[in-house]
Amino acid sequence: MRTRLPRRDFLALGVAAAGLPLLPGRSFAASPAGTGLHGLSAFGDLKYGPDFPNFDYVNVNAPKGGTFNFSPPSWVLNQSPLTFNTLNTFVSRGDSPPRMDMCYDSLMVRALDEPDAIYGLLAKTVTISDDHNSFDFELRPEARFHDGTPVTAEDVAYGFNLFKRDGHPSLLLPLSRLQEAKAVDPATLRLTFDGKQSDLNILDVATYPVPAKAFFDANPFDASQLKAPLGSGPYKVGRFSAGQMIEFERVPDYWGRDLPVNRGLYNFDRIRIEFYQDRQAAFEAFKKGDIHYRQEATSRIWATGYDFPAFKAGKVIKREFPGEKRPMMQATALNQRRERFRDPRMRRAIALCFDFEWTNRNLFYGAYQRSQSTFEKSDFRAEGLPSPAELALLEPLRGKVPAEAFGEAVQQPPSDGSGRDRKLLGQASRLLAEAGWARKGGSVLNAKGERLTLEVLVDDDIFVRVYSPWIENMRAIGIDASVRMVDSSQYQARQASFDYDAISTAASFSATPSRDELAGLFHSSSARLQGSTNLPGTADPAIDALVDAVGAAKDRAALTVAMRALDRVLRARQDWIPNWFSANHRAAFWDMFGFKEPKPDFGFPIEAMWWFDKDKAARIGKT
Repeated sequence: MRTRLPRRDFLALGVAAAGLPLLPGRSFAASPAGTGLHGLSAFGDLKYGPDFPNFDYVNVNAPKGGTFNFSPPSWVLNQSPLTFNTLNTFVSRGDSPPRMDMCYDSLMVRALDEPDAIYGLLAKTVTISDDHNSFDFELRPEARFHDGTPVTAEDVAYGFNLFKRDGHPSLLLPLSRLQEAKAVDPATLRLTFDGKQSDLNILDVATYPVPAKAFFDANPFDASQLKAPLGSGPYKVGRFSAGQMIEFERVPDYWGRDLPVNRGLYNFDRIRIEFYQDRQAAFEAFKKGDIHYRQEATSRIWATGYDFPAFKAGKVIKREFPGEKRPMMQATALNQRRERFRDPRMRRAIALCFDFEWTNRNLFYGAYQRSQSTFEKSDFRAEGLPSPAELALLEPLRGKVPAEAFGEAVQQPPSDGSGRDRKLLGQASRLLAEAGWARKGGSVLNAKGERLTLEVLVDDDIFVRVYSPWIENMRAIGIDASVRMVDSSQYQARQASFDYDAISTAASFSATPSRDELAGLFHSSSARLQGSTNLPGTADPAIDALVDAVGAAKDRAALTVAMRALDRVLRARQDWIPNWFSANHRAAFWDMFGFKEPKPDFGFPIEAMWWFDKDKAARIGKT
């Protein structure tokens, strides 16, 4: 199951300006026009003032050096943890390696201990127009690409226009309201919107990576690109072998290395990623010490696999870190672009065939909790009956959304844990019949005599094992169900072109989700956009209205109400069948690193925050 971060996390770390004129305590929406701002916050105070020395969650005395070889637990855009065949991470096709993002800077970057704040990186200041539709970014004169050439407003404008025309859907969609990206002069970029954008839109757009115009003028902007694109970030591409390994080398003369929010970050000289199609092979590499860090995604290995010599000798640490205070979703999508999956009764019947209680006990060693919400682990999860404020949003949609959205928040019912709960399977059979699928012999057929078929697409044999009991329950009620495992490249291509019946994903949302972030998964604008994360093909004006209500929220209370209303309707529609979740990060690593605790609440980029500890490494023989 692929773990996707929100696009706003493309560059989750960065620098903030010192000595700029805005005091903390103002949201950008309330900030005076015509004033150069060092940071923006959607609803609340900026934690860090103009003269802050560093982010609180870093160790400013962390030493530089060492190699960090790890298995990335998350990725964005077209990135894949299993293989790569391109170094262009900005397009929808192809597989690029995780952490290509560390090669690029952006205008502004997020703080990881605030839910919705961004601070200047390439941009020294940002000035907002009177109507809040234009943003002028003053670029730092010292900003440089890795070849020593300056980063100019023309480069930034070029990147926005390129992404709006040909970029990955996660880059393209938030630019739908961007009217113009213009270089006013070499040091000033102006972004002008059409007035219909949400207040949160700029928080997404200002964190876009900045490519070099000269590079893509001379090289194709497509998935054939295995020449490392020119960037300006703290790392650059070093050695690599397509599909096997890649190294990112720290740029020793990185132009932004001494800025306040870079202090204590980007400490490893080299970040290395090796690609394994087989999970067990990756674990064996970790046991030998070839890989230094992994977040354990296989509950069986977490429960039974840590009995190897290095672990027993105390050279390997196994522990849990708190999860981020951000909503997440782990779910299966039924492709509503295919007519047979458009009836919510059909989707409900298929959901009832999944026996979480049996799966958790027999396959997961009790490691997970049942997911119910589209926005699990957050205040955005709908509970009980709708509040009056939620009803104010829902009532205009009555008759346009399932009636269940107006009652208790829809829950996936618990099973008896037998693996084949006769009561739930009976309900599933009745729902299929109501949807027009009649049982004849061992199959269910529609009025045309067509058999009901369903193929679950996966790219790892662990999911064949996990989904097989679900498949067997579907077969028990007459669905011709199967699971199809393909390699990573084929999986990526089929997902991007919506060539599947059912597919699963894990997604993490921003702590302050924007309209554009949600549109990529739920809005009709993304339903036919190949490469988007709208995996079910949701295209419903009522959902669109609720996504727009999120974008219109002027404070966190209104945002929470809109998100809960959206959650209610999505759960009632059964667009996504919730699976399971874990509250914490299950991590294992060789005891040769330093890190500061506690971790920040809104991000966990260990490759940027941790450092190599020579003394620890010497004690375990890993010098």
